[in-house]
Amino acid sequence: MSAGLAEGTIRRPYSIACSPAQAREAGALELLVQIDDHTPPDPHLERARAGTLISVEGPISSFGLPDPLRERHLLFIAGGTGISPLRSMIQQAVLTNMGLRMRLLYSARTPADFSYLRELRRMERARQIELRLTASREWSTRWGGGRGRITAEHLTPLVDDPATLCFVCGPTAMVEDVPVILQTLGIAKSRIRLEEWM
Repeated sequence: MSAGLAEGTIRRPYSIACSPAQAREAGALELLVQIDDHTPPDPHLERARAGTLISVEGPISSFGLPDPLRERHLLFIAGGTGISPLRSMIQQAVLTNMGLRMRLLYSARTPADFSYLRELRRMERARQIELRLTASREWSTRWGGGRGRITAEHLTPLVDDPATLCFVCGPTAMVEDVPVILQTLGIAKSRIRLEEWM
């Protein structure tokens, strides 16, 4: 979908960060907005406060769980705010009890930059997902997760079935590199779905 401040003319694509079931129940959409320093005019929603009118169009992407879903093994690979649509799909699969094996490899710049971490840890403890984290730029000696950008070393343990359906969303370089690695690990190109803005 695309969104912007109602009084503005600049719009930006955003991924919906909640499942369809949760959106229906709440009567609202959830977005994950990265806060950056910008000079006006600002295309982001970070100036929005409670009660701010937002203009929304869409959804305009087909990035989601296919219907029907034939694969039973899913691998989600997120970078930064690319977790948004993947969280939506994972939540929908859990809420509708689809009985899938779901793995999530999530990369962020630092351990403090992971969004929805408590929720993801809770899902991991409930055995709803297998969770792997990697910090790509900075970490302390206490950090127990992966380190560096996503590589074959991170992906190899997660790709043990060539029938796995993979979803990739994140920074441009990651979305370009990860599918190539997945294919070298035996995943057919047709089983790799990318978030691509129209």
